[in-house]
Amino acid sequence: MSQPIATAIIADDEEPMRDMLRKRLHDAWPELQIVAEAANGIEAIALAGQHQPDIVFLDIRMPGLSGIEAARMLFNRCHVVFITAYDQYAIEAFEQGALDYLLKPVNLERLKMACGRLQARLGKKPNDIERQLSQLLQQSRGPAGANGARAPDYLHWIQAQVGNSLRMISTKEVLFFRADEKYTRVQTAQGEFLIRKTLKELEDELDPSEFWRIHRSTLVRVDAIAEVTRDLRGRQMVRVRNSPEELEVSRGNTHLFQQM
Repeated sequence: MSQPIATAIIADDEEPMRDMLRKRLHDAWPELQIVAEAANGIEAIALAGQHQPDIVFLDIRMPGLSGIEAARMLFNRCHVVFITAYDQYAIEAFEQGALDYLLKPVNLERLKMACGRLQARLGKKPNDIERQLSQLLQQSRGPAGANGARAPDYLHWIQAQVGNSLRMISTKEVLFFRADEKYTRVQTAQGEFLIRKTLKELEDELDPSEFWRIHRSTLVRVDAIAEVTRDLRGRQMVRVRNSPEELEVSRGNTHLFQQM
C-alpha cells in the first residue's frame, strides 16, 4: 500500500527565495506537494489551518509574525523546518533534534538530508515537539550573559535581486551600505547591488562591532576601513579597501575616530 503524498507550506517574505526553495525541494523530494506559500508568519498560520500540511518551511525574520512565533503556534500540528539567513549557536543541536534548521542559501545536498529526516518522521506524531523546540530555541540564542540575557543573532547574509535571480551576499563581503533614494546600495569588492532594506533596518540587524554608522546615509564595515583622513574643509573622510570612494563621517559620529 502506497504512502499518502506529503504536503508542505513555504513561508518567506522574499518571493525569489520562495521560488528558489520550491525548485530545490522539487529536486530533493519530487513527490512533496507544496500546497501553499506565505509571505509572513500570519499568512503561514492561516494557511496551515486551511491546508493542514505535514511540514512548514519557515523563514525566521518575517513581518507581522516571526517564524519563531509562528512555530510556537504550530507545535504538535506539523513538522517545522527553519530556513534563514541568520547563523545561530545551536545549529548542531537543531540538526540532532526533532526539527531541522537550514541556512540560506540552501545547499541541495543538505536539503536532501533534511527531506530524508522528514520522510522518516511522516506518519509519526511529533512527540513532545514543543518541549524540544523550546529547549533548542533557548540554546540558539547563545550563552547567557551575567544578567541572564541571551546574545542576539545578527544578519549574516544579504539577499539582493539581480535580474530574475537572487544573489546571496555574505556580510563579510560587504564594504559599506549607502542609502540611495528608495533603495540601499550594497558595495562589495566585486560590485554593487541594490536592496530594499533601509539603513535603519540594517543597523538594527547587523553586529555593531562589525558595522558602524558613520553618517545618516552610510554604514561601513569596520575591518574594511583602510584609512581616515581630513579634507580641506576639516571633514573626516573614510576610505575603504577595494573601493575608490571616500565616505564622509558626519559631525555626530566623529567620536568613532577620536584619535583624529
